[in-house]
Amino acid sequence: MYIKNPMEIENKSMDIIDEVMGDTKFSEEEKIVAKRMIHTTGDFDYRNIIVFKNNFIKEAKKTISEGKTIFTDTKMAYTGINKPALAKAGCELKCFIDDDRVFSLSKELGTTRSACAVDLAVGEGIDIFVIGNAPTALFRILELVKEGKVIPRFIVGVPVGFVGAAESKEYLREFNMPSISTVGNKGGSNVAASIINALLYMVVGR
Repeated sequence: MYIKNPMEIENKSMDIIDEVMGDTKFSEEEKIVAKRMIHTTGDFDYRNIIVFKNNFIKEAKKTISEGKTIFTDTKMAYTGINKPALAKAGCELKCFIDDDRVFSLSKELGTTRSACAVDLAVGEGIDIFVIGNAPTALFRILELVKEGKVIPRFIVGVPVGFVGAAESKEYLREFNMPSISTVGNKGGSNVAASIINALLYMVVGR
């Protein structure tokens, strides 16, 4: 049957996803986030690789309801996060990847722009991090945590790829802070955005 209504398509998709969630041990709210990730990727395997730590959803919802600034590592994640819901929550989104200061710092230090963007974010007092692409960004956040320079309210750590992605997420799971991550190389900016959207919809609706 050909369905034209976007909301109807999404609801039908979620019903299909729900049919395969019986083998998971997620809480009801964790399941909402997991289903959004599966819906975004079309990949049922996500239900087996998502790791929630330290009351992630409770802390993330509380933080979002306070109207905070959220850092993300890519323009793609920035674009994918629902702006009306973000505005309704009183939250702001920052992505510094194209900032001139990041270009300069990257050249000076000989490191990635993604890692330098994290330094800029922390320097501006941002303590919420959404990483969907760059393992170097996630590693840098955790270095700064170790150095006592930032205490993240929560971290979405789902960088994708074959070099450092799995390792950066394994390292994240060693920290006792609210986080969500994926085991292995899967993830991406679209996945990161889907997690924030799921949280926003829980806090302020669609």
